[in-house]
Amino acid sequence: MLAEIRIQSLGAISAATAEFDKGLTVLTGETGTGKTMVVTSLHLLGGARADASRVRSGADRAVVEGRFTTADLDPVTAAQIDEILDASGADRDDDGSIIALRSVSRGGPSRANLGGRSVPAKSLTTFTNGLLTLHGQNDQLRLMRFDEQRAALDRFAGVETKLERYKKVRNEWQIARRDLVDRTNRARELAQEADRLKFALTEIDGVDPAPGEDETLVADIRRLSELDALREAAAGARAALSASMDDVSDGEPHSATDTLGRAIGLLQSTDDATLAGLARQLTEVLTVVGDAARELGDFLAELPGDASSLESKLARQAELRSLTRKYAADVDGVLRWAAESRTRLAQLDVSEEALGGLARRVEELAAQVAAAAGELSKARAKAAKGLAKAVTAELAGLAMADADFTVTVSTMPARDDDTAPLRLPSGELAHAGGDGVDLVEFGFTAHRGTDVLPLNKSASGGELSRVMLALEVVLAASAEGTTMVFDEVDAGVGGRAAVQIGRRLARLARSHQVIVVTHLPQVAAYADTHLVVESGRNGASEVRRLDDEQRVAELARMLAGLGESDTGRAHARELLAAAGQDRIAT
Repeated sequence: MLAEIRIQSLGAISAATAEFDKGLTVLTGETGTGKTMVVTSLHLLGGARADASRVRSGADRAVVEGRFTTADLDPVTAAQIDEILDASGADRDDDGSIIALRSVSRGGPSRANLGGRSVPAKSLTTFTNGLLTLHGQNDQLRLMRFDEQRAALDRFAGVETKLERYKKVRNEWQIARRDLVDRTNRARELAQEADRLKFALTEIDGVDPAPGEDETLVADIRRLSELDALREAAAGARAALSASMDDVSDGEPHSATDTLGRAIGLLQSTDDATLAGLARQLTEVLTVVGDAARELGDFLAELPGDASSLESKLARQAELRSLTRKYAADVDGVLRWAAESRTRLAQLDVSEEALGGLARRVEELAAQVAAAAGELSKARAKAAKGLAKAVTAELAGLAMADADFTVTVSTMPARDDDTAPLRLPSGELAHAGGDGVDLVEFGFTAHRGTDVLPLNKSASGGELSRVMLALEVVLAASAEGTTMVFDEVDAGVGGRAAVQIGRRLARLARSHQVIVVTHLPQVAAYADTHLVVESGRNGASEVRRLDDEQRVAELARMLAGLGESDTGRAHARELLAAAGQDRIAT
């Protein structure tokens, strides 16, 4: 849930901090004090596009900081949040909470921060998706879109597994279908490409290069070209290090090993500690010299007796260079090119047998897509009845007893320009969309007995607000423990309907943290926590938590601007008492 928010230089708010508890929190205040800036700040924390015009006049930037806790989330959502934090390198605070921050500069880009790490704004979107659900007037308009209506039905139906299955096989089907169309339409071009690849691979196979062979040949050719010089240098060095007695001309040892051995013997003949230490060092040197002498002997033994193989190695080098001139910079690159070309060649098979096999694969996948789409449609159609019934019942509780809410699920027919129509088991050609073949449409009428029309043609602003709230109450179980924010969801509503909205929000707050920006006292009376946004010094606004007496004054002001009158206060106390009794009863 959202534990705290800090706002600096955003709109009418110069600097404000608000703490939030569980249950229902309402924000009220006079028009123009900046109530909606609290919601705007949450949108910013949700990764929404930053608008520099929101920065308060005279300030260089606006900053919004939110502290979130995850203790009340369901295990699945909590695990998803942990994965997001790990992927972002974000850290929890000492108390386990997570701090998200967004800054908006007047003349530069916005910045985002999650758990002490700078992140892209979209990372905040991913993070808050599992924690915040924001509902404003724009969100109500989105509810009129078919994709939003389909998503709401899917939440109610719990079809995530079926939807993922459909998306997976649809993707495989589309890939195979595009491959078949491409091979069929470009058969001649692909056949020519295949011939070129076959010729090149035949040439490479004929030379049969080994990995790193070109580098080995360079070393061998250089050695053969300098054979006599190499032999003379290695033999001389070996003799200098460990000459035999046959090499001694004056009876005295001349090799390094003999000289070192004599020096070691002289040093070891004394009892001096310093000389004994030097003797040990020279012993180590003698070991190294001996090893070097043996390696020089091995080198001499491996040198060819003559340079007769030089010509064959030069010819082999010429063969390899004929490949590296055409296909890659070195032999290893040629081998990689050959491996990639073999894979590509396997994809260029345009024979009748290959095209026939691919066509059968496309048909098999199309049948799987149709079956997955059918399962998805069946689940949606079954859930549509339950969702319609539940929302209609909620609308009755929101003072719309005669309202009727419907959910229809129909098949989207394939269009004339549809590049991939799907043949359903019924024989119907459908459009295979990214989320299935179904068109989900919400219908509504405020008076049962009249024609049910699409939601975007039949609901007024106030009715649409109540439909959205009814949907959220019905869908609440799918996001238990998250924070739900409503910005003037009660717009265009009054009287008994306002009381019912307050009651429903209070009920929703039993399983969620609910934050509501409202202008209706009937809604505010149901709050567990009441915050007021009011103008302070220099025209800046601040957020203040109200105690019981302050709530009475604020509700009286909201009722009729009678915050200081006894009549207004009496009415406010009556409203609070009624809401309290109502919450206990329900």
